[in-house]
Amino acid sequence: MNKILCSALLLSLFAAGTARSEEVGSVDTVFKLFGPDHKIVVEAFDDPDVQNVTCYLSRAKTGGIKGGLGIAEDTADAAISCQQVGPITLTDKIKNAKQSGTVVFQKRTSLIFKRLQVVRFYDEKRNALVYLSYSDRVVEGSPKNALSAVPIMPWTAQR
Repeated sequence: MNKILCSALLLSLFAAGTARSEEVGSVDTVFKLFGPDHKIVVEAFDDPDVQNVTCYLSRAKTGGIKGGLGIAEDTADAAISCQQVGPITLTDKIKNAKQSGTVVFQKRTSLIFKRLQVVRFYDEKRNALVYLSYSDRVVEGSPKNALSAVPIMPWTAQR
């Protein structure tokens, strides 16, 4: 029991500092007689370090009995689109994290070992924020990924 508690605590600490998502909507992809249907879920989250950048993720969510109990493993299929929704001011912390990137979002996609992540990079030459979504696993991750770039432009109000 102590191992389970320690694992849960470590996972919650690891996810600290990342954004929380809000579900925008979903569509069913496969009917399941028992448990929820397989779905594509659309979620939105705001970059926790960059004000006025919102990202939208679509991801596969496994249904059925295991999915309903929260023990199914979701596939690595996901897409991302990020937009500037107001003026952006970059801090030195963001500018200095160019090459290594910063994890800005994580979502568990299996009971313990798999998660969907979004990492932000700063492309100084093109003055853009680049968001990479991918799925990783303790032993072996997936090469499936998606990318979105947000050019940092002077904000002009629409009238």
